[in-house]
Amino acid sequence: MKNILVTALLLLSFNLYAQDEISLFNSDGEATAYIDTEDDDLTIYLWGGKPVAYLYKKSGEFHVYGFNGTHLGWFIDGIIRDHDGDAVGATEDATSMYTQYEPYKGYKEYKPYKSYREYAPYKPYLSSSWSSTNFKIFLLQGVDD
Repeated sequence: MKNILVTALLLLSFNLYAQDEISLFNSDGEATAYIDTEDDDLTIYLWGGKPVAYLYKKSGEFHVYGFNGTHLGWFIDGIIRDHDGDAVGATEDATSMYTQYEPYKGYKEYKPYKSYREYAPYKPYLSSSWSSTNFKIFLLQGVDD
């Protein structure tokens, strides 16, 4: 009985830890980035630990902004969309695609200061297609060199 209780507590604590971050996958189902949900800024980190963007809620919608102030796209129903309305990244539950095993994440680097946010363009019609832009390259547009 004691072993069952200990196992249940371990599983519960693992599930609570896993909910602190939302994994984001590219069009090939590879874990590329994640959203830190414990961070008030909802920072998006590359899998290696580099902070590249954050979610900004305005008028009930989540916009994806780079730390350099560049508007990258939108986070809608678990899918990150570019300015053309195409998907560039998604959570596992948002699509029916097969996702690969999630490797260990790198240590989180310090977040840079946020630059002034540029105005968001009008939201385009959402397509059912994946963007030809690589998800990691898309997110790296949000950092200064």
